[in-house]
Amino acid sequence: MLLHLLPLSTLLLIPSILATPVPSPVPTPEPLPLLVWHGLGDNYAADGLQSVGDLINTTVPGTFVYYIRLDENPDSDRTATFLGNLTTQLAQVCNDLASHPILSTAPAVNALGFSQGGQFLRAYVERCNNPPVRNLVTFGSQHNGIVKYQVCGPTDWLCKAYIGILKANTWGSWVQSHLVPAQYFRSTDETTGEPSQDYLDNSNFLADVNNERAAKNTTYAKNLASLDTFVMYVFDDDETVIPKESGWFAQTNSSSGEVTHLRNRTIYTEDWIGLRKLDQKGGLVFESTKGGHMQIGDEVIVDVANKYFAPEDAKMEESRAHARPGQENMEL
Repeated sequence: MLLHLLPLSTLLLIPSILATPVPSPVPTPEPLPLLVWHGLGDNYAADGLQSVGDLINTTVPGTFVYYIRLDENPDSDRTATFLGNLTTQLAQVCNDLASHPILSTAPAVNALGFSQGGQFLRAYVERCNNPPVRNLVTFGSQHNGIVKYQVCGPTDWLCKAYIGILKANTWGSWVQSHLVPAQYFRSTDETTGEPSQDYLDNSNFLADVNNERAAKNTTYAKNLASLDTFVMYVFDDDETVIPKESGWFAQTNSSSGEVTHLRNRTIYTEDWIGLRKLDQKGGLVFESTKGGHMQIGDEVIVDVANKYFAPEDAKMEESRAHARPGQENMEL
């Protein structure tokens, strides 16, 4: 080096320049894994469901997406959406997730449920929540049950066969332990709109996870209130979920059509499952989207992914990147 050619003032600066530490690159925050549970008549390997996972991974790169399944065979997994005991099915899912090599080591996960998969994910949070769910998003889910069974497609013979049995004897012990949609059917008194005694006495699933019986499970409320955010989407033109307002935990009088919204219901005011506590901390979100049941535009999925599935650190870094130098901590 020709140091003797440099001015003395420059030579005096060289040691301090060389000693100045070079900042290490900030590691990119990793997104939490995402659980996805499909709806009735679908299966975990369906192209449409996989495309949702791909879109989320494009929006939030690095997201590990796990599609919940009750059988590795897609056809058997589809059958399980109609036929099975939800108590047993949920126990299997709880065991599968708790022992999964990736999910079991994650600090938390996010969850996305479509139609009946949404209330099943909520039941997972209430009953086991291991690994714990941070943000839960449901689309067109029957959180407050259904009062009518869905209409099957003209060539969906599996659906037609099961729905025929359902209509014949909803509250029979065999139906309640074998046919999935019956286990979130909720009959009400035509005058008051309150749940019927048949429902309270015989429901295998919904009456329990909604804590509607006299004996309350306090763990359900504690677990659900532990969520950061619970987002419930209802489809504006949903004619499959009856009543569609079930997706917001609203109760509809089948005679008058009068809708009692969640915040005016006892399940909320007495906080049977933790919804009021979650709401009080700003974690309960009611959303709607255009279209019929499960008609979801890509832009809606992208918006959900950015709002609820992107790492919090990544959102903060993006915000800081748009701030002027030296103004990151300015109070507004």
